[in-house]
Amino acid sequence: MQKFFTMNDDLDGIIERIIPKENIVSARHIITGWTNIVIEVTTENDAFFFRFPRNDFFSKMLVKDYTFCKFIKGKTSFVTPELELFYDGKRPFSMHRKIRGYCLTDRMKHLSRQTMTSIAYDISKFIRELGEIDSSNLPNEGRMDLPDFLGELADTHFDDRSLGHHDYLKSTSDNSKLIHGDLNPGNILLDENDNVAGVIDFCFAGFGSQYLDVSRIIGRSKGEFRDIMIKGYEDVSGSEANVGIIDRLVAVWNDIETGYIGYIKKNHPEIQIPDSV
Repeated sequence: MQKFFTMNDDLDGIIERIIPKENIVSARHIITGWTNIVIEVTTENDAFFFRFPRNDFFSKMLVKDYTFCKFIKGKTSFVTPELELFYDGKRPFSMHRKIRGYCLTDRMKHLSRQTMTSIAYDISKFIRELGEIDSSNLPNEGRMDLPDFLGELADTHFDDRSLGHHDYLKSTSDNSKLIHGDLNPGNILLDENDNVAGVIDFCFAGFGSQYLDVSRIIGRSKGEFRDIMIKGYEDVSGSEANVGIIDRLVAVWNDIETGYIGYIKKNHPEIQIPDSV
């Protein structure tokens, strides 16, 4: 039995089991959701995101996301989602209250160098705090080495390409530190003063080199932010960064993204690929 959802499912009906129809003001599909069908539901007093995984692989990752978010809640200086996990039969789906803030993707081109420097320090602080969490009690559902996850992602979704970088990812990994795994600007929320307020979407989270998070944010940002981010990471971590490794990991991320975009275009043409990708 499949453990995922499609656009043909009665998703509105499933949502109305959680939030009564009479309390819903509006519901809209977020057409940029790659791994999940995402619906934003607004009530008179609040807003919520429902996520319905698009295949069995991401059903498993949704459970990991829930487990990981629950484990790290309150253990960093930043807001993270308070996920609730539900099931429709054997199909998992999640709901969380919308975290107020502005997506870094939307703000990046409007920011001064001074503000970008401050944001780089905030991001580096989050990376450091996440890596300092004692993971000994992390439940098994939340445990995965990111290189293994990315290898499985490639094997599951890429038709004519393989993750040739897997051995390199394994060689640079650190299975003692927790990392976000998909620390791109779309998953970083800013407050009204352009300070990093929250971090979302821990579907890729697990163990690995912190350089994977540093390189992910660099690869999805523009121009001068590369040097700003490296400097912020060095200052916050108190150690010199290996720029060669970071740059090679940026290339790895680009390769992974190219492969996954190919999968999306072939299998989910309804998904809107952002212009910034």
